[in-house]
Amino acid sequence: MTHPATYPIGTPGQPWSPADVAEWRSRQVRQRSHGHDVVGAIDRLRARFDVVTYGELAYADEHYPLLALRSHGWQPGLPAVLVTGGVHGYETSGVHGALRFVEQHAQPYAGRANLLVVPCVSPWAYERIHRWNFHAIDPNRSFREPSPAQESEALMRLVQPLQGQFLAHIDLHETTDTDESEFRPALAARDGKPFEPCTIPDGFYLVDDAANPQPAFQQAIIAAVERVTHIAPADEQGRLIGAPQFGRGVIRYPYQAIGLCPGITGARYTTTTEVYPDSPRATSEQCIAAQVAAVCAAIDFLLDPLQQAPR
Repeated sequence: MTHPATYPIGTPGQPWSPADVAEWRSRQVRQRSHGHDVVGAIDRLRARFDVVTYGELAYADEHYPLLALRSHGWQPGLPAVLVTGGVHGYETSGVHGALRFVEQHAQPYAGRANLLVVPCVSPWAYERIHRWNFHAIDPNRSFREPSPAQESEALMRLVQPLQGQFLAHIDLHETTDTDESEFRPALAARDGKPFEPCTIPDGFYLVDDAANPQPAFQQAIIAAVERVTHIAPADEQGRLIGAPQFGRGVIRYPYQAIGLCPGITGARYTTTTEVYPDSPRATSEQCIAAQVAAVCAAIDFLLDPLQQAPR
């Protein structure tokens, strides 16, 4: 993989100025439609799910509704599950995996679990196929108070009244070649730091919460996804994307400490999925199917009385 010697925006060794952020923003081109791809798909589901408008992004002259799908007849006594996609707007299978789960696989869980699905947390970035928002901020490092990202703040407000009800949160992501060719070099340039190359894993993996690890939960998801696409092997140092493995295909990050999305609910069971759409061994369809398989496996694990028995 080719790495840029110097990122084309900013001065090496110096964090970006407002002028640098404006230059970066001017280079972002709208490439697809949130209204068509996401809002249209959600509208077609209104007869089967409650649609919640939990906020609106307002960037310059552009406005985006922030939409969630919620189970009809939410029952406080049932376990609640939050599914999020598109926290990073460029990670396509997370958005479409969340939508497909609701459209094709959510109905069997009616009356057994309360579902709250947010298919596209970052609409502006979705349209521009980018990791950051309008202000060159990563929403998935911004789930903290006060949040610097509108996207993160709005999602936290949506979840806050339901605190204590969530048993699980599944956050759908991708790791792509552009992480290494564009996004990590841009991050280093933005922060005035040197770029340090890393290796992109070839295959699916999960990120567990270092402060609340749930290895059996993670491995149940790995086993289900493996029927759809391949699991990323460790590198020569036994690591995935620079982090040590804790079970096959699983690494750990401290969710709340670094402001990651799955840390917002306080749920016992949390995970971040990572598919690899640039693999020669996987198609776009497999990546979407892998996201759906991960969500279904997570909920099936929760609803299995043997898994929830006291230990």
